Amino acid sequence: MSNQTNITEFLLLGFSDIRELQILHFVVFLVIYLAAMMGNLLIIMVVALDHHLHSPMYFFLMNLSILDLGIISVTVPKSMANSLMNTSSLSYSGCVAQVFFFVFFAISDFVLLTVMAYDRYVAICKPLHYGTIMNRRACVQMAASALVSVIVYSSLHTRKTFAISYCGGNEVNQFFCEIPQVLKLACSDTYLGEVEVLILSACLFLSCFVLIILSYTRIFQTVLRIPTEQGRHKALSTCLPHLIVVSLFVSTGIFAYLKPTSSSTSGLDLMVAVLYSVLPPVMNPIIYSMRNKEIKASLRKLIGWRLFIKNKMSIFLL
Repeated sequence: MSNQTNITEFLLLGFSDIRELQILHFVVFLVIYLAAMMGNLLIIMVVALDHHLHSPMYFFLMNLSILDLGIISVTVPKSMANSLMNTSSLSYSGCVAQVFFFVFFAISDFVLLTVMAYDRYVAICKPLHYGTIMNRRACVQMAASALVSVIVYSSLHTRKTFAISYCGGNEVNQFFCEIPQVLKLACSDTYLGEVEVLILSACLFLSCFVLIILSYTRIFQTVLRIPTEQGRHKALSTCLPHLIVVSLFVSTGIFAYLKPTSSSTSGLDLMVAVLYSVLPPVMNPIIYSMRNKEIKASLRKLIGWRLFIKNKMSIFLL
């Protein structure tokens, strides 16, 4: 318990100390952030405005886009600001907020992906009962229950993370307040307080992962019994974007948290953090819009309508 310190701020790791590279980092992250914002906002607008997409699958997809906006907005803007202003400081309360909201949005993302897997299971394996099981009330209840549960979990996780004593200074070896890096600053006897939350996290992750696997096992069994190739292709095409998104989320998360830890942060650690915290929110809208004909049709309709309104306004002003 020796050399304990009262921390009022944390120092985040920058991508470089060279000013030109800091500006480059700012520009790259700005482009990535704007791309994520534009892609996810388009999905939200399309689903909200097109009544043909007012179905459970697209309701959950819209919520997934909202969560993706949250994930990337928790970490990237602060990192951009630090690079632009050539600073690395983050207040203690700011770090607490980052941890809470990152855990909240990331876990909500995975829970929602689990619910979406169940939605696909009902749609393919129980099509005659789909409207009854996945009605509007049931969808809202599932989303609300997941939200409340994750808020409780995130609060517990954050409280346990910051209920520790610090003996390792205030330098966080990451571009945001990543929990493993914050825990490295803890005194050895207080670090054990987080173990119970890590066990809870593992149970939550495994529960969601097993439910997704079970859902797709039943889906594939049902698809294989469809007599026509066209029917099998149609059924699988509705699942493929979700499978790709789940694979991206799980693979980057597992690689980030199960890789061997080191006392100093390398370029690999920074790249892995970018992969699991920044890449999914950027890629998810692309994956869903590329593989979904209804989304692409609605996007074309929305863009065409805006161009029509713009041309009408131009004629009126002339």
